[in-house]
Amino acid sequence: MQIENGWLSCATQMPSPNTDQRPQIADISLLVIHNISLPPNQFGGGHIGEFFTNCLDPEADAYFAEICHLKVSSHLLIDRHGKITQFASFNQRAWHAGVSQFEERFNCNDFSIGIEMEGADHIPYTEVQYQVLAEVSKALLETYPLISADRIVGHSDIAPGRKTDPGQAFQWDHYKQLLG
Repeated sequence: MQIENGWLSCATQMPSPNTDQRPQIADISLLVIHNISLPPNQFGGGHIGEFFTNCLDPEADAYFAEICHLKVSSHLLIDRHGKITQFASFNQRAWHAGVSQFEERFNCNDFSIGIEMEGADHIPYTEVQYQVLAEVSKALLETYPLISADRIVGHSDIAPGRKTDPGQAFQWDHYKQLLG
C-alpha cells in the first residue's frame, strides 16, 4: 500500500469539496477512527460518497433531508467489503472531527487524518475492514511519523459526550494486534 502526494494508491478517488488547506502539513500527528452508515444502520447504496460530495438526495430518505445541508468529509471510507474510497488528500484538512480536542490541542481537523468505517456503534465490523484498516494505518504510520500507536483514537475520544463512534462494537484490541 503506497501513499503518493497524500493519495493512497489502491483507493478509489472521489474528491470532496468539503476540505481546505491544513495550517501545517508537517503537523499531521493523529489518526481518528469513525463510523458512518447512511441511512443509519444500513450499508451499501453509495450514500456516504454522495454525502461527502454534497450530492445526497434529501428526498431519498427522511434522514437525508435532516443532514443534506451539512458540509463534512473524511479522508477515507472503508466499506463492509474492505473497499477504500478516498475523499481528500491526507495533506488536506478534511472536515471530519468537528468540535474536538486531543490532549491540550483543539480543532483536531488541523492535525489529524480521519478514517470512516462503514458501520454503526452496535453492529460488528467485518474482518476484512479490520485487515484493511490495519494495512492503511501501517502505511500512514510510515508516511506520517508523528502519528504513533498511542495517537490513534476514536471520534468519541476527541469529542466525548458529543460523539460515540466507532462504538462499542469496534474491537480495539483486535485492531491493535493487527497493527503489530
